[in-house]
Amino acid sequence: MKTSTMHTTDTSTLTQTVNPKAISAILVPDEHRASFWLQHFGTIPQWILLEPRIFAWFDRMCADYCGGLWHFYTLSNGGAFMAPDDEILWSLFNPLNGNSAEMSSEAAGITVCLLEFSHHACRTECDVMTEHYYRLRDYALSHPECHSIMRIID
Repeated sequence: MKTSTMHTTDTSTLTQTVNPKAISAILVPDEHRASFWLQHFGTIPQWILLEPRIFAWFDRMCADYCGGLWHFYTLSNGGAFMAPDDEILWSLFNPLNGNSAEMSSEAAGITVCLLEFSHHACRTECDVMTEHYYRLRDYALSHPECHSIMRIID
């Protein structure tokens, strides 16, 4: 007895898998900076601590960091992050895993935001913070410097 197997493929699913919609980062204009944290993180317990803790992560991991201005970004998937405004290569070293990497300001900002978002989500047990982590992680996974970012946060 012969049996035939029919294979069907939903082309919309295949297209999404092969060619997912790219996530884009949009620089927050200066006039919207004051409302950035409250707008994106205001429902999260202790959200006011995120910015100084991100600075602290960067200070711990980058010997050359001496403070400075940071840009705020929103993501087309609902995420948000911040990154140093200096367009230089940053050398980061994570003493928790022994890994180091050189990366752009944007990649460095993504890296330290991912670290703080993860820690803050665990500390507060807040699902909304976890969602912010995964939105930024999705962007990081498509970033040209993904390997360096993952090396530091691993």
